[in-house]
Order: sequence, then C-alpha cells, then structure tokens
Amino acid sequence: MFEQSLFAVFLVGLLGGTHCVGMCGGIVTAISMQLPGQGTRFSYHFAYNAGRILSYAVAGALAGALGASTLLLEGLWPVQKILYLLANLMLVALGLYLAGLWQAVTQIERLGGLLWRRLQPFSKGLLPVRHPTQAFLLGTLWGWLPCGLVYSVLITALASGSAVSGGMTMLAFGLGTLPNLIAMGLFAQQLQTFTRHVWVRRSAGLLVAGYGAWGLARLVLA
Repeated sequence: MFEQSLFAVFLVGLLGGTHCVGMCGGIVTAISMQLPGQGTRFSYHFAYNAGRILSYAVAGALAGALGASTLLLEGLWPVQKILYLLANLMLVALGLYLAGLWQAVTQIERLGGLLWRRLQPFSKGLLPVRHPTQAFLLGTLWGWLPCGLVYSVLITALASGSAVSGGMTMLAFGLGTLPNLIAMGLFAQQLQTFTRHVWVRRSAGLLVAGYGAWGLARLVLA
C-alpha cells in the first residue's frame, strides 16, 4: 500500500504543475533570464530543483518522525488508525483538487506564512544567481514557500509512520513536480500542455482520490 501512496503523491506533483508553476514560476523565470546557453541553463535549473526537492524530503522526514513519535500513545489512542485515516483523507482531497472539483487544500497555505516571513530575507541575498551553488541554496529556501499542495502532502508524510517513509513521500512528490518546472525553465510547452488537459487532470485526480477511497474502505472493512 505504501508503494501505491508514493505513486499517488508522484501524480499529485506531476498533475499539480499549474499550481507549482504559479508558486515557483517567478523565481524560475528570474533564473532563466540571467543565463546565456542551454547547457548552462540546465545546470542552474537542476541545482535549483535539487535544493527544492531536498527541502521537501527533509520536511517529510521531520513530519514522518513526528508522526512516528505519536505511536507511543498507541496504548491510549488508536493512533495508527487515526494516521492511516488522515493520510487517505488527504489523498482523496488532493485527488479532488487535481480533478478540479475541490480547492480546499489551497487554504492550507496560510499555515506557513510565519515561517516564510523569516526565511524570505535570506533569498534576496542569493539574487541575482551567478553560480549553480547559489541556485541550489535558493532552491533549499524556496522549498519552504507556503504552498497548500506541499502542506497537504506533508500531512500524508506525517501519517506515514516513520522518518524514512515521510522523506520518501515528499521525495516522490518533489520528483513529480520536477518535469513541469524544468520544462518551464528550459524549453518545452508540450508537457505543460498535456498535463493541463481537463481529461488528463480529471482522470489522474480521480485515480489519486480512488487510492484514498480504497484505503478508507480497507480501514472500514478491517
């Protein structure tokens, strides 16, 4: 079941590309405008996205560790079932978001405003980007940008039961976001056009929601 959850959050990252481009598109464009050649551009964008995904994985590991620590209360509360319920409810919510049927997950962005206000000043010191190392460091900061999609997947990581599983959950999500942001920074409209087709988003969203619904059904029938 965990492998299926990883595939589901990968789809969330891939098909949530419109949201990701909206959140990170400004910095990607800023990096792109400063770079001369195609090869140079790729190294900078790869470094930026590597830093961003690393931050996602670290956040996922922290969330997973926090979730695992609550298992110490298993004797008092059915914590494992509660976390499993929460994870699958989030998959249903994310699936409905991808399908364009429910936008509630974007409201979670408000939770990260305080943290981002403390981190944002550091990002200004890394602009303009003159070296891939700067792009990597900028990516690690941008990975903490308030984003309802990221925070929703973090809740799934929280419910994963361990730091390793939480980190893998956010890593899968981050890898899903990679094609859209690399494409935006470098060359292609084809992938973005494909992922924005209503039937593609609707089908993938319902698939993700289906994973969550199946998990909820298993909980009820157990």
